[in-house]
This record gives sequence, structure tokens and C-alpha cells, in this order.
Amino acid sequence: MSAGTRDLTQGPVWRALATVSGPMLLGIAAVLSVGLADAFFLSRLGGAPLAAVGYIYPVTTAITSLSIGLSAAANATVSQALGRGDDGARVHRLSLHAVVTGGVLALAVAGLFYLASGPLFGLIGARDEAAGEIAKYVPWWALSFPFLVLMMQVNAVFRAHGRAGVASVTMLGAAALNIALDPLLIFGWGPVPGLGTGGAALATCIARVAAAVGVLLYAWREGVLAPCGQPLRDLRESLVSLARIGGPAAFSNAINPAGMAAVTAAVATLGESAVAGFGAATRVQSLAIVPLLALSSGIGPVVGQNWGAEKRERAGKGVGWAFTAATVYGLAAGAILFALAGPIAGLLTPSDEERRIAALYLRVVGWTLFGYGFVVIGNAAMNARDRALYSMGLSLARILAVYLPLAWGGVMLFGYPGILGAAAIANVLGAAGAVVLIRRTGLWTGLPDLPFLRSRPRPAAESR
Repeated sequence: MSAGTRDLTQGPVWRALATVSGPMLLGIAAVLSVGLADAFFLSRLGGAPLAAVGYIYPVTTAITSLSIGLSAAANATVSQALGRGDDGARVHRLSLHAVVTGGVLALAVAGLFYLASGPLFGLIGARDEAAGEIAKYVPWWALSFPFLVLMMQVNAVFRAHGRAGVASVTMLGAAALNIALDPLLIFGWGPVPGLGTGGAALATCIARVAAAVGVLLYAWREGVLAPCGQPLRDLRESLVSLARIGGPAAFSNAINPAGMAAVTAAVATLGESAVAGFGAATRVQSLAIVPLLALSSGIGPVVGQNWGAEKRERAGKGVGWAFTAATVYGLAAGAILFALAGPIAGLLTPSDEERRIAALYLRVVGWTLFGYGFVVIGNAAMNARDRALYSMGLSLARILAVYLPLAWGGVMLFGYPGILGAAAIANVLGAAGAVVLIRRTGLWTGLPDLPFLRSRPRPAAESR
């Protein structure tokens, strides 16, 4: 491996996982905090902007998840190439192909989203004032999307090299700039006019452009992206590898937020207050699952490098560590959300009804977040193992076979509590499905050898 690459095939497995997951914890938290900041500032403008964000968030998250699939492909192909010991020129070509392919696809997706946004949001229930606020947000967000994808592709290449710190700093910088610009562009100050919902999107656009340009220049300086001679050589092979993993992985990552958009449509049958409260709760949930997403970001390079190096038992041990950490954290997060649901909901919702709806979601669904952690960790591991169809199947089954039918049936029979029950059941069954598929792909070697899980021999006096 090159001098700038961290070798994840040596040393304790837990340390390799923590090396990549730890920095990503801060980066992902920073990115997701932007959604909370948008909700906080826009709630000061009234119910319509907050409801608009409730509609916008699941749709834009679904589109963003397409880029997560592309970055999963970049991470898997580059990390396996590093684990196999491929020559530097081959690794550089793979990296360049991944970044350029992602940018081209992002331009096409952004254009389609801009053109189809009106009918799309109408389908999930956006009407009147909320629809008008959405129209202010979409153009700037669509313009920012290609820069987001470029940033994520370069970050994925750095993570494949075991250098998650670079990706984390990039994400932190983008989020800090976004949040700093939010109040200025939403409310206005001095000569800067207040743009409301459109100002939130413009802040996001500026931050993404700055982050993408910055990380591209740094990658070139560090030699992670570099001239490799004959840049079109092996292009077809690279595209096949990226498509084999990236296509299913993109679909897999898009399924959950797309399903959330469909669930939001079910919530919309209960009124705009329900949408606003549900949207606020799901943004809190997004922040609560940051450690689980960090584990999923870390397990990809660990599995990829070790599988490429033919260290398959070690790759499986990494998955066991990640599942154990997800269980411990998920149950702790559930207890905290249950205890503090009311105060947390009060920070993001302007009315008592919206606050009640948000708090109820956090108290019920919070206990099952560990299950969602199993799903995203299992998906990342299977993508890195080059079994992206398995991860797609898991996500598809969780949403289409469980969450959506139960959510729509639940809202008709029991109202809002029916939707909460559907979310909780989908998380728990998703965890079970992840374990089954991980076993099938050969990535399960059992739980890690933790001191408190070891059976202690009884003293001789007891054994007699």
C-alpha cells in the first residue's frame, strides 16, 4: 500500500473499525445537524416553512442517498484494489473514474429533480403555502447536488485509503459554513435580503461548492487523485465494477428515504401539524443515528481491504464488532430519547400539537434504532463484500414488505400510533434480516471476544 494509505488489515479489528468510524462520527453529525438547523430557523417563520421542510427532507434525502450508493461503489472498488495490492496507477484510475462518473450522473439527476419537483411534491401531499415554500427551495438545492456528489466521491476514496479524518474535516467544514449562513440568508441582515426557505437552500449550495472545491484540491495535492497516464485505460472495467456495486447500493440507500416520503404522505392524511411534528421527529432521529451511520462508514473500508487481502475471518470479526456496538448504543439512545422527548420536541416545533406528535415518535421508535443500525451496517458490509444485490434486497423488503403496508394500514386503523408501530416493527425485522444475509455472505464469525461475554470457569469447590 502507498505511504498515504492506512492499512486496515493489521492489528486489532476493533481498532481498525474505530480508526475509520471515529472521525466519521463528527462528520456525519455535522452534516445531519444542518437539517436540524434549517428546521430551527424556519420554524421561526411559521408553520408553512416548517411543513415545507417536512415534505422536502425525505425527498432530498432519497436523492442524496443515490450519491451514497455511488460513494459505496467507489469505496468498495478502491479499498479492494488496495487490499489486493494493485499498482498505484490502477488505483488512481479507479479513483478518477469513480469521481468523474459520479459528477456526470449527479448533473443528470439534478436536472430531472428540478424539472419534476412540482408534480413530485404534489404527489406526497404538498399544497398551497407549503408548495410555494418548496418552490423557493428546489432550484438552489438542485444546483448544489453535483457538488455534493463530487465531495462524497472524493471522501469515499479517502476512506478507502483509511483516511477518514479528511472526509470528516470536509463534512465539518461544509456543515459549519452552511449553519453560519442560515440565519443571514433566511432572515436577512443589512444589505442582504431575507430569502426564507430559499435562503436555507442557498446556504446549502454555497457550502457544498466550497467543500467540493476544497477537497478536490487537497486530494490532488496529496496524490490520492493524480495523473496516472492513459486515464481512459480500464474505463469499461471500472464502470462495470462501479455499476455492479453502485447501482444496487444507490437503490438500496434511496429506498429508506423514499419510503419515508411515502410514509409522510400517509402522515399528511392527518393534517399539516402531523407532517410538521413527524418531520421534526425524523430529523432528531437522523441525528440520533449518527453513530450507527459512522459504524456503517467504517465497516466498508475494513471489510473491503480485508476481503481483498483474503483475510475473510478478520472481515467477519469487524462486522461482529459493529453489530455489538450498534446494539449497545441503540438501546442507550432509546432510553435517552424516551426520557427527553418532550424538551427535544419543544426546541423544533412551534405548537403544542406538533410537539406532542414529535415527542410520541421519539418515545416509541427510539427504542428500535439499534435495528436500523443493523440494516445500514449490514448493507455497507455486503456492498464492500461485492454483494450489493443482497443489501438492496434487505432494504427493499424492509420498506415495501413491512414499513409501507403497515404504515398505511396503521394510519387507517389506529391513526398516528399505527405509523409509529410500523416504524418500530420494520426496524426490528430489518435487524433480523441483516443477520441472516450477513451469515449467507460469509461475513459472520460470531460476536467479538468481549470480557463480559466469556464464560468463567467455576472454582474447584463449586465444581464438586
